[in-house]
Amino acid sequence: MINCIKCATELPDEANFCSNCGFPVGSLKVCRSCPECGASLSAIDKFCSQCGKSVRVVKSADENPFVTKESKSSNNAIPKMISIEGGQFLMGGAAANYPVTLTSFKLSETPITQKQFSYVMGHNPSKLQGDDKPVEMVNWCEAIIYCNILSAMQNLTPCYSIGSVTDLRTFDASSPVWKRISCNFMANGYRLPTEAEWEFAARGGKKCDPYQFSGSSDINKVAWYGENSDITTHIVGTKAPNSLGLFDMCGNVMEWCWDYFVQEFPPTAQTNPHGPQIGNMHIKRGGSWLDDFQQCTVYFRSASAPAGKSSSLGFRVCQSEIGAPI
Repeated sequence: MINCIKCATELPDEANFCSNCGFPVGSLKVCRSCPECGASLSAIDKFCSQCGKSVRVVKSADENPFVTKESKSSNNAIPKMISIEGGQFLMGGAAANYPVTLTSFKLSETPITQKQFSYVMGHNPSKLQGDDKPVEMVNWCEAIIYCNILSAMQNLTPCYSIGSVTDLRTFDASSPVWKRISCNFMANGYRLPTEAEWEFAARGGKKCDPYQFSGSSDINKVAWYGENSDITTHIVGTKAPNSLGLFDMCGNVMEWCWDYFVQEFPPTAQTNPHGPQIGNMHIKRGGSWLDDFQQCTVYFRSASAPAGKSSSLGFRVCQSEIGAPI
């Protein structure tokens, strides 16, 4: 017997689709989403099982329906992770910065795309549709759930749990049970970056790029923001990356971080800070397609409630480098 990765229904070994939720299982691979409704599709689907739209059959592994000429990034269904060597940096704006030391970690090359989100979650919640655009209209809790499911799909140890439970799909985003969530930073699965990891990566890591924006002092080279976005998101990776090869760290969509929001940084040096233990709002970083240039700087901070959603808010994923030295 096998179990559906989506809903855990027990299925016979020869099953191709889950009898409960319809998700492809066994040897079938989900490699795309329906252009009409965002439902996950396998390589052999001729019609979308959710909306009935006719779709193209992918005949071979060499025929990749996701490659676009516009994007400079990889744009695969599984996020490409960039290794970032740990080090020290001054976090925050010039008026309120403090020294932080981080161990090495990995960060996804781009924000999670709608294709990547649909591949894992089976639906596309985005308002501004496009497979290779960043996913948005995702709250903090849904980003956490995505991380755990993707970890399970890749046979990695999930980072997040509430008590002993790692399958968090049954918990509503408004439930107070989310206050009990914990993150195992020693697990090898996917997670949200901490605020410190996000800023360190945006600044070029140990290179400590001297730019106001991630990768350049000219925002138009690296970011889709209020003045050049034409009031919409854009395909990820169409602006220049920063020196670590990370795209869209500024602009396109804001990105959820793990930490609860606190107004003031701690007054002393920190090593691998994870933010306060309790709070009501979670950190967002990077600015978006509708923001001004100040909100797209590498040090600008904002926050939203964990159940909050917006067409300007998405996320990218992180992995700990287990055993990495400081």
